[in-house]
Amino acid sequence: MSQDLVAFAIGESQSKGAEYAEARYQKTSELSCLLRNGTPEPATMIDAEGMGVRIICDGALAFGATNQVSKERISALVDRLVSNAKSASRILKEKIHFSSEDAHVSKWFAEERKKVEDVSVESMIFLLKEIDSTLSGSIEDVTFPNRMLVIGYEVDEKSYANTDGSNLTSRVPRVYYQNILVAMHNGEPKTVSIPAGYATLGGSGGWEIIDDLNLGEKIPDGAKQIATAVKATEKPPIDETLDVILGPSVSGLTSHESCGHPGEADRILGREGAQAGESFLKADKIGMEIGSSEAFVSDDPTIPHSMGFYLYDDEGVKARKRRLITNGKFTEFLQNRATAYIFGIKSNGSSRAVQFDREPIIRMANTFIEPGDWSFDEMLREVKRGIYLKSFMEWNIDDKRLNQRYVGLEAFMIENGQIKSPLKEPVLEITTPKYWGSIDARAKDLEYVCATCGKGDPMQGAPVFTGGPHVRLRKVRVGSR
Repeated sequence: MSQDLVAFAIGESQSKGAEYAEARYQKTSELSCLLRNGTPEPATMIDAEGMGVRIICDGALAFGATNQVSKERISALVDRLVSNAKSASRILKEKIHFSSEDAHVSKWFAEERKKVEDVSVESMIFLLKEIDSTLSGSIEDVTFPNRMLVIGYEVDEKSYANTDGSNLTSRVPRVYYQNILVAMHNGEPKTVSIPAGYATLGGSGGWEIIDDLNLGEKIPDGAKQIATAVKATEKPPIDETLDVILGPSVSGLTSHESCGHPGEADRILGREGAQAGESFLKADKIGMEIGSSEAFVSDDPTIPHSMGFYLYDDEGVKARKRRLITNGKFTEFLQNRATAYIFGIKSNGSSRAVQFDREPIIRMANTFIEPGDWSFDEMLREVKRGIYLKSFMEWNIDDKRLNQRYVGLEAFMIENGQIKSPLKEPVLEITTPKYWGSIDARAKDLEYVCATCGKGDPMQGAPVFTGGPHVRLRKVRVGSR
């Protein structure tokens, strides 16, 4: 039924004068369970279902959506979009064009062995209570008096078509576990997550992903590590340059914030300035040197079971790996079909919408620093005096993604190649060129972290992975809170 209505929307758009049209029928269903200090809250169930239609008419782009999906409603929606586009066309300085792309016909999905719809609320609450019981007492003189544990799933189903001949259907379930905790030691509270630096655990696929996480062991083990970090009292040295080794959760965050976001072509061209920020990059900066020869960053939506998994984007373009920084130079920006036309290239399939009533915009999927050839021990042995910033507790970055700051949670002094005493809240405050230029070694141990990337107006929180290996920075300064 949804495919028939999508085809009807395309036909209506063409018959009423649209030069290009695409229609996306999307159903997004979510179920989440929350445990607060051992007490269950009511389960949350959300269903968003409807159709989004986007057209180009007289060189103007118009988007609209309806949750009352009938031929009459779709016809009325198309009438409105065509009228809006023709009105806008009269005042446009530059007409909108999409890059020419291949048409695709495909049914694709994220692999799932245990369907999420078959998992009961009762079993989710039972699992949360088991986990919470391991956090309700004292762990190495640290308590967690405020605990919020969440578990659930989201299922995204789409039918898509455009006037180029693409016809796509898909199903992507995503499962997740997350916690927000207040750790208390000697009367001092600190907001943390377990494992540290991993706000969410999960991925795309069936409930087997949650089963395989073995949360009953992972969370208690993580709590012990958090306790060590929370009790740290030694301040980091701030009057000298040091070598710094970043853990994967920290290096992965830097790839997302200081490479992925500034490399979004809509930011670079100025569209996102009032919505999600700007970029220090300009359209002619492909090939610009930003870091050392050890700086490599990619974005890949095709990684199986990743949070940002997809095989075709929401403009019908086949997904592929995007190599954003290679040997320290920007080699690719994230593009949709409109920006690709301006750049004179093909789209690299970076356009996504999180619900039926959201316009597809340029988004990251799974952004990560590429692994290198080092082991962590080899990297560590070469550091005479430095800091191991294993995980972070907070971060921020400026509007143009040029100045960034990361506050460590799990952090340790390094002396003569050995990890020594834990440190209290070291601060890495560094510019983007200095950061990427200071990398001299990347380990083999690539890890991914689940995250939600915010962008757009109305806001679109897109599921993504951030990722990275252990990364070593040479001769940087570290501050203190």
